[in-house]
Amino acid sequence: MLATLTDRYFSDENWLFERKLDGVRCVCVREDGQRPRLWSRNRRLMDSSYPEIAEAVAAQGGDSFVVDGEIVAFDGNQTSFARLQPRIHLGDPQRARATGIPVFYYLFDLLEYGGTDATRLPLRRRKDLLRRAFDFDDPLRLSTHRNTEGERFLRHACERGWEGLIAKRADAPYGRGRTRDWLKFKCVKEQEFVIGGFSDPPGSRAGFRALLLGYHDDGGGLRYAGKVGTGYDQAMLRLLRERMDRLEQPSSPFAERVREPGAHWVRPELVVQVRFSEWTGDGKLRHPRFTGLRNDKPATEVVRETR
Repeated sequence: MLATLTDRYFSDENWLFERKLDGVRCVCVREDGQRPRLWSRNRRLMDSSYPEIAEAVAAQGGDSFVVDGEIVAFDGNQTSFARLQPRIHLGDPQRARATGIPVFYYLFDLLEYGGTDATRLPLRRRKDLLRRAFDFDDPLRLSTHRNTEGERFLRHACERGWEGLIAKRADAPYGRGRTRDWLKFKCVKEQEFVIGGFSDPPGSRAGFRALLLGYHDDGGGLRYAGKVGTGYDQAMLRLLRERMDRLEQPSSPFAERVREPGAHWVRPELVVQVRFSEWTGDGKLRHPRFTGLRNDKPATEVVRETR
């Protein structure tokens, strides 16, 4: 179940409001007492990237359950997707632990418990069942919420530098796909984009100068959103270049002509997260900054988030 972006903020006794976390969405599934499995949005197993979370969930929660939540790391008091980067691509549990980056799993929904489907229950009831099903000792945490006062809570969130809020209709069942029963109230502009190409690096810089970014329109075509040349460290420059070299192709994947000197084109399969100040009048990003490479979201699902 995915949220829809909006700028129509409100307060309503029939809605509840949670902190928007800057991490990796994770559905955890346990069947018949077997080992719990951590699944990303694009059905990628993440057990090896976050072994301590898999172990913590295995120690409680009963023999059969499905829960939804977000895996996060902290930079100070803020959840930070960039802070997760050293772990997110690792497939070796020992290497993941050796990064020394603590991670936490914030649970916010219960889909199934003890063989009983909970998705048709109203959200408030599911949250009550979730609270009873787990003890929430670190690294497991309960995602708390406020009732009714969405606008006041949003001001609180933005004053504290949070990403924003997720507003959820309290009586809604758990569905599939993007819905208006869940809404994003954002304090900052940030979303995913697909890499469609890159430009040659200047001088002694490793990797590339800038990524050429796009998103899918209603017809499935890849629309050009501009380029991002800041926010990388040396390791990320090299990693992205290695990944893009394996995807290089002779023609541009963008629906429109992109005039970029020294451009190389790649198959549009890699997804990155980018923070920016605004969209320009011609549909390009203003002041973009790379914040991370994602492996938990399918490139085909990346669209422009509009308000």
